[in-house]
Amino acid sequence: MTDLVPLWSLPGILDDLVNDYTLRTVALGAGVLGIVAGAMGSFAVLRRQSLVGDAMSHAALPGIAVAYMLTGSKDSLVLLLGAAIAGWLATLAVIGIVRSSRVKFDSALGLILSVFFGFGLMLLTFIQRRPDASQAGLDKFLFGQASTLIERDVRTMAVLGAVAIGVMLLLWKEFKLLSFDQDFAATIGFPVRFLDVLLTTLIVVAIVVGLQAVGVVLMSAMIVAPAAAARQWTNRLGVMVLLSALLGALSGATGATISSTTERMPTGPTIVVVVSLIVLFSLLFAPNRGLLWTWFDQRTRRATLQRALAEADAAHGGPRPIGEPANR
Repeated sequence: MTDLVPLWSLPGILDDLVNDYTLRTVALGAGVLGIVAGAMGSFAVLRRQSLVGDAMSHAALPGIAVAYMLTGSKDSLVLLLGAAIAGWLATLAVIGIVRSSRVKFDSALGLILSVFFGFGLMLLTFIQRRPDASQAGLDKFLFGQASTLIERDVRTMAVLGAVAIGVMLLLWKEFKLLSFDQDFAATIGFPVRFLDVLLTTLIVVAIVVGLQAVGVVLMSAMIVAPAAAARQWTNRLGVMVLLSALLGALSGATGATISSTTERMPTGPTIVVVVSLIVLFSLLFAPNRGLLWTWFDQRTRRATLQRALAEADAAHGGPRPIGEPANR
C-alpha cells in the first residue's frame, strides 16, 4: 500500500479505495473471493461437509508444485489450474474411499488432507533446493499473499468464480434437492453421483479462486464462515446463498482495507478475523437462532408461564397448602 491511513479516517480510506491501485485491486480480489466462497460454501455447510473446504484447499498444494515443475511458469492461471486438478483428484479419491470401503466421510477427508498436503510440502522443499529454481512465488499459496494480486489475477478469479456460480444457478433445482434430500433425488431419477461430484468440483473451484489471497491454510474459513453466519439469519436457501455471498464480499473487502491501515498486517488473516467477527455477531444477535434471542425468548416464555400460573391460582382462591385435597 502507499500511504497508511488511520483506521478511523473513513474519507481517507474511501479515497484510497478509488485512487490507490494496489488497495483497489486487493479489495476487488478479496471481494470476488468472498462472493464465490460464500455462495458455494452454503452447499457445503447444508450438506454437513464443512471439512471439504479444509481438505480440498490443502490437497491443492501438490497441484501447484507439480504445475510449476512441469511448466517452469509461475503464472497464476497455470498454478491455479494445477491446484484445481489436484483438488478434483482429491475429491474423487474421497468419494471412492467412502463408496468402496467402510471408512466414514470425515475420516476419508482427514486421510486425503494429510497425504496430499504432506506430498505438497515435500514437493515445495524439493523445488526450493533445485539449482535452477526458487520456491519464491509458490509459498504465497501456502499462507496467502493478497498484496501480490494484480488486475490479471483478479480477472482470472472473476472468470473462474463466474463459471462456478453460473453452473450453480443452471442446476439450482438439482443442487437444492441434493442438499436436502439426496435419497429422494435418487428415487426420482436424478444422477446423484454425477451431481455430487459436480457440486464438490464447484467448491474446489471456489477454493482455487482464493488460494493466492488467503492461502491453503486459511481458505477453509472462507468456505464455512460466511455460510455459517448467513444460516443464522434465514431458513431459505436462496436468501442464504445470496446473504452468504454478500457477507463474504464484505469481509473480504473490509479485511483488505483494514490491513492497508497498519504496517505489516497480513491481509489473509485479517480477512479471516473479520469474517469470524461476523459469525460471532450472527450467533449472538440473529433473530430466532441467535443466543441472545433464544435467551430472551426463553425468559419471556418463563415469565408468561409464571404469570398464567399466578392468574390460575388467584382464580381458584390462591395456592392450596401441600397435602390439602383439592375441592370437588
